[in-house]
Amino acid sequence: MPRTTLPALLLLGACASSGRGAEPPKGAPPPAVEFARDVQPILAKHCVSCHGPDKQRGGLRLDRSADALKGGDSGKALVPGKPAESLLLKKLMIEDAQERMPPNRDPLTSEQIRVLTAWVEAGAKWPAVENAADKHWAFQPVKRSVVPEAPNTKTRNAIDAFVAAKLSASGLSLSPEADRRVLIRRLKFDLLGLPPTPEEVEAFVADKDANAYEKLVDKYLASPHYGERWARHWLDVVRFAESNGFETNQFRPNAWHYRDYVIKALNDDKPYDQFVKEQLAGDTLGADAATGFIVGGAWDEVKSPDLTLTLNQRADELHDMIGTTGSAFLGLTVACARCHAHKFDPISQLDYYRIKAVFAGVQHGERPVRTGDAVTRAKEADRLRAQLAELEAKVAALEPLADPAATDARRVPVNARLNTERFKPVRAKFVRFVTFETNSVEPCLDELEVFSFGSKPVNVALASNGAKATSSGDYPGSPNIHSLPFINDGKYGNGRSWISNKSGRGWVELELAEPVVIDRVAWARDREGKYTDRVPTRYRIDVSTDHESWVVVASSDDRAPFAEGASAVPNGLTATDRAAWVKLTQQITTLRKRIEELVRGQMAYAGRLMAPEVTHRLHRGDATQQKEVVGPGALGELGPKLTIPESATDAERRAALAKWITDPAHPLTARVMVNRLWQHHFGTGIVDTPSDFGRNGGKPTHPELLDWLASELVTPSGGEEPLPNPSPKRRGAEGKEDSAPPSFLGKGVGGLGSSNPWSLKHIHRLIVTSATYRQTSSANDAGLAKDAQTRLLWRYPPQRIEAEPLRDAVLFVSGKLDLKMGGPGFDLFEPNGNYVKVYTPKKQFGPAEFRRMVYQQKPRMQLDDTFGVFDCPDAGQIAPKRNVSITPLQALNLLNSEFMLQQAGYFAERITKDAGADPGAQVKRAFLLAFQRPPTDKELAAATKLVKEHGLTALCRAVLNANEFVFVD
Repeated sequence: MPRTTLPALLLLGACASSGRGAEPPKGAPPPAVEFARDVQPILAKHCVSCHGPDKQRGGLRLDRSADALKGGDSGKALVPGKPAESLLLKKLMIEDAQERMPPNRDPLTSEQIRVLTAWVEAGAKWPAVENAADKHWAFQPVKRSVVPEAPNTKTRNAIDAFVAAKLSASGLSLSPEADRRVLIRRLKFDLLGLPPTPEEVEAFVADKDANAYEKLVDKYLASPHYGERWARHWLDVVRFAESNGFETNQFRPNAWHYRDYVIKALNDDKPYDQFVKEQLAGDTLGADAATGFIVGGAWDEVKSPDLTLTLNQRADELHDMIGTTGSAFLGLTVACARCHAHKFDPISQLDYYRIKAVFAGVQHGERPVRTGDAVTRAKEADRLRAQLAELEAKVAALEPLADPAATDARRVPVNARLNTERFKPVRAKFVRFVTFETNSVEPCLDELEVFSFGSKPVNVALASNGAKATSSGDYPGSPNIHSLPFINDGKYGNGRSWISNKSGRGWVELELAEPVVIDRVAWARDREGKYTDRVPTRYRIDVSTDHESWVVVASSDDRAPFAEGASAVPNGLTATDRAAWVKLTQQITTLRKRIEELVRGQMAYAGRLMAPEVTHRLHRGDATQQKEVVGPGALGELGPKLTIPESATDAERRAALAKWITDPAHPLTARVMVNRLWQHHFGTGIVDTPSDFGRNGGKPTHPELLDWLASELVTPSGGEEPLPNPSPKRRGAEGKEDSAPPSFLGKGVGGLGSSNPWSLKHIHRLIVTSATYRQTSSANDAGLAKDAQTRLLWRYPPQRIEAEPLRDAVLFVSGKLDLKMGGPGFDLFEPNGNYVKVYTPKKQFGPAEFRRMVYQQKPRMQLDDTFGVFDCPDAGQIAPKRNVSITPLQALNLLNSEFMLQQAGYFAERITKDAGADPGAQVKRAFLLAFQRPPTDKELAAATKLVKEHGLTALCRAVLNANEFVFVD
């Protein structure tokens, strides 16, 4: 008997003994099995309905080789060369109809089983075409397209050749060039997000240089405001916000570092591949704040005592990191493979968990970051700490010491922000803080500090100095922000505090590294001053050297009772000492605030990085149903092959993934980014689903152009690739011909947009210097009839300004815009100290709120009261493309909101200052500032009448509400 048939006969023998009566074929060995002819029809008819793209019962998918060979929840379905170990074959021959595959249906015939068995024994090989990632256009390698022959003489660079060729095939052509007033307004809003000044407009209109427009492009690309404008687009893509979301939605005070990193990176024209690498592994590249990308999403800071819920919360955190990375850089919905293989794209469930393993060492939270002035900040903080110690010593000499035997309130009142207990020097190894009563629920301490006696006191309570903490019990439900390690970690605030597990009482004990003489204990409920609940109001502080004999050194018995806003001046001081105490404490408060600012300036919400957790594949994505351990990696069927050792550190895993994403051979990275740039220049991308290039996404309108741009981003031609038929003449910005050669790559006058690999400014310049971009926005019947949505770009599509540049433009024309860059942002909501953050919009606005809107402290799930209705994303999820809606609230907000009424008044003041009291001159100035053009005679007459009858503010209010102000042609 030939050896090749033995396993099949063994299996069929088992089948026969079970009563099914299947018999192996007799005679000569059957012909070799072919997958397409013999195997695939069996799988398609009997298996794929339950184990295919729509369903993956038991975690098994049998329509693709990678998934089939991976197996399902029960183990390996197919073991090439080993039919007896292949669970699929065993399942086909179970006697029980419910357990047998396919269940509750006629069993496979003996011949079908023989075919499958022979196929497995021969290696379970799938055709090469099936093993290829996919034939979908976006998964094919990027190939530099040949620039087509331009059908007319309007082309300025290769972009126009591709666009014109597509138009010609539809019987259309490019529209004439827009006039200079339209072009400068379009360009400045597009690149900088601001309107041009009347003086800028007139200078450009009057400039006779054939390269006047190109010079303007270079000027705007070199402006620091370019980064502010384009950072907003990227922040939408990566769901950036400055609060946690979920129920508490607490503010993230140091999230702004990531926003500033993005602005600077874009202004510096950081190569895009480096930009990607830094956001995934900036801690290894000297760009710590960049990893704010990874933890930029929502985070449920309140953990449940239910282990199941906590596991799911952690799984959700990592899910957000996986999904955002896939969509932002690859334009893929990788997150869809959490519970099963992707239903449309070649992304297996195993791929999802490989990427999850890459991020398994990243936790939400802050960490110190290296900034350009980090050393200077640290030195300044040390200098101020020395001053602070001197001042505190002077205050200590004035304050009465704690007297455990006293019962009269003669020291300062108990307060929420900081309490200093001074006592006679005593030797201690153990220090214990015991709470008997609070002003509400469980006691909370954000830090317990113990200072050594002497001229240079040291906080010996710090864990970093060897102290160990124990407690009566931790608050259930919030181990991430209210747990014991925070009691002596040297960081203040509610977000890093300890809460007892008992209402009104509890204790914390510190074991110092060695016995030491101490004379001071400091404690607070919340040194940031946000919360005043949970304050210990009756307490005692004990010390011991042996943990058996305890001595009371301070208590609440000789302090004034807790009261909001009570005077903190100690009782019993003389008038002179009282004045000295007040002055010293004011100086101390100022110093502490400055030191806190210096220290906080070195902290960024960029993730806490630690050893990676073990990653398991989860059955149907359920965090409680762990399957096999999965090591780090990337997508198995897309992009270059990537192998990451399971022993790789957290940083090594993220760096390897970043390198894989930015490999020039990757088919998606460059395509996705150039499409994003195109989208924001023309309103819609070449692919209209900018974060989904998969099979369920949109198809490119100009695939050859997309690939040409992607190739040009990675490997710019440097101007050596001529147009097939360069025009001997081109038309200038006013439509007049000039003899300058076509600016094929738009090489910058000042070196911008030059041939550096991965240069985003280079692609920007190519786009905005093209004839396609410089067209008029006027419609014509032929274009509307054949391409009403302007996807073929027979004209420049008019666009409404988004919320942020709209608000900036209002401030710009009113003369109130503060162009200060960087640093902590401004808040458009009233301050409050609630544990659950309440966002109440401000009704009054001043200079603090007059910065560019990219610097707003953007909360999650809460929009600005005036401009949020202009389709601002709430950062609850990624927003690669904003909606453009038209609603009554938009008109009402622009007309009646407190902000707009205030700015209309400021606008009128500016016009009066610029143009004087003459209504006609005022109207002309208003039009130039808002619309970058003078009024027509009809407009001048009507507007002058309005000013005379209702005042200049009424005109300004009307101008700021005009469509012409809100739209860019």
